[in-house]
Amino acid sequence: MKWLAVVAALIAGPVAACGEQTDCVVGDRTYRIAGAENASNGALIFAHGYRGSAAGVMRNGALKAVADDFGLALIAFNGVNGSWQLPNRPRNRAMTGAAEFSYAENVLADAQARFGLDASRVVMSGFSAGGMLTWNLACARPDLFAGFVPMSGTFWDPVPETCAGPVASIVHIHGDADGTVPLAGRVIADSKQGEVLEAMAMYARIGGFSQAVAMNVAPDLACRVSLNDAGNVLNICMFAGGHGFGTGRLRAGLEMLGFEAR
Repeated sequence: MKWLAVVAALIAGPVAACGEQTDCVVGDRTYRIAGAENASNGALIFAHGYRGSAAGVMRNGALKAVADDFGLALIAFNGVNGSWQLPNRPRNRAMTGAAEFSYAENVLADAQARFGLDASRVVMSGFSAGGMLTWNLACARPDLFAGFVPMSGTFWDPVPETCAGPVASIVHIHGDADGTVPLAGRVIADSKQGEVLEAMAMYARIGGFSQAVAMNVAPDLACRVSLNDAGNVLNICMFAGGHGFGTGRLRAGLEMLGFEAR
């Protein structure tokens, strides 16, 4: 019955594999990865917005191209029913975020085991609700990542008074006329989005960052840039417009974190 063993192996192979089109399973959660051959160089992790999915992230060819240009794998986190379990979120303010922090740890460990991920060169980013997850990970688990690029998202109110250390590098990107996640936040159900500038001020205080200096880093980004004695950056970069995502801005964020395109 050797042929049965061969057939079984052929069937099991594709099912067990995971990647861009197929979920990688970690416990009761999943993620997807593109450019797994680049994982030994590190990864860009991207968290989708509200009601998004890892599969949706993988349909963004421009986003995959950014990761590939920097020689990184692209890992797409997958929320629970399109949402992230964050502290003080609407209709469930008792959440602590612990489930998402464990999920991030589990995905990184799984990617190391499956794909040989260089865990020292992993950048966390996300848009809108995914930007909120990014800020929460920057606060709770800065040790897991080489830097953070939250885009158009921040904490749910109240902004934490402090975060775990040592602090990390953060490049926050936001539209100056964002009506979905305004810089000053807005009320949603029984909760409120936190104020972006309050989050920046908190992180500057706990991280010992210098006074921010204005700098035009990219053609459509007006940034305020600051450093601390450890060489970390804390930058906020504004673009003219509303609640929108642009891969060019993410590219600029990676460059500000010290990553270089190939």
